[in-house]
Amino acid sequence: MDLSVVDLSPVPEDGTATEAFQNTVEAAQQAEELGFERFWVAEHHGMASRLAGTTPEVLLGHLAAETESIRLGSGAVLLNHYNPFKVAEQFGTIDALAPGRVDAGLGRANGSPAVDRALGTSRRVKNPDEDHRQKITAVVNHLYDDFPEAHQYADIEIPRSGADEPVPWVLGSSASSAKIAGQLGLRFCFAAFIRPSFAVPAFEAYREAFEPSSLAGGIDEPEGMVALNAVAAETDEEAARLRAVAEASFKRLQRGDVGSTPTVEEAIDELGGVPEPTPATLDADEWPRAISGSPETLAGLFEQLADRVGVDEMMVQHVVPDHDAALRSHELIAEGVGIEPRGD
Repeated sequence: MDLSVVDLSPVPEDGTATEAFQNTVEAAQQAEELGFERFWVAEHHGMASRLAGTTPEVLLGHLAAETESIRLGSGAVLLNHYNPFKVAEQFGTIDALAPGRVDAGLGRANGSPAVDRALGTSRRVKNPDEDHRQKITAVVNHLYDDFPEAHQYADIEIPRSGADEPVPWVLGSSASSAKIAGQLGLRFCFAAFIRPSFAVPAFEAYREAFEPSSLAGGIDEPEGMVALNAVAAETDEEAARLRAVAEASFKRLQRGDVGSTPTVEEAIDELGGVPEPTPATLDADEWPRAISGSPETLAGLFEQLADRVGVDEMMVQHVVPDHDAALRSHELIAEGVGIEPRGD
């Protein structure tokens, strides 16, 4: 099994975006050293005092200079806010900085009404799925210079490395995004940390809709990945303590407190105690929003969940406020799954 990481650039307590991005660089370098397949960065708006990851296209340019071999990508660029040509130019530029190792992760999401107004994003799109499909297609055509000869954009150029073009991925947490990925014949990554119960039906929709791609950069057979909220520690019990942060953060989100991350101690207090460890074997219909465990426990859980949706790669997302604990978690997950360090 391959492993990857998506990083939200959380701002440390009483810290700044500068420190958040320094931590992201360190996490990317560690992921590269440990043998993770790819390192993606996220896009969130309007909560920069807590999550500094607002502009993946900028951060990826910096990560390109700070890494050598790991694939870099967006998890995701929120395409509903932007013009496809500009997005393609950005990824062409990143590719020129990190030749042949860029993933163009394309998703969609609305922010708060104020954020959407500030971004100039209309919430009244007549057919959102068709709009998203058209925008993804346009980005891919720009990236691969694949417009028909007579097309009005056929002569427009974007920066290129001369190596392999950025690889397009469709990201989502619903069956509708999965269906779009299948219809276009593109790779699909499901955000199970957002809607875990939708993972199985989303991949069913993806495979049912899949057609070999007519797009350059597309694929002939379905290819997917699942992003999980997962944290490891030396024991299942210690890992459950760390998972308390994810559990409490979700309860805060349900109350409308978006992007707020408690400390481990605050989380345990809010939950009324340490959560039970994630069981080593999940029930057939059980897909927790967050999982935790020792390296051995998590390796088994990854295998179970990957088998349910038929993928060979899992992407790790976490809500761990302590940066050192987060790095240690990635190290233990890599150890449990048994990925090979680069260069060994």
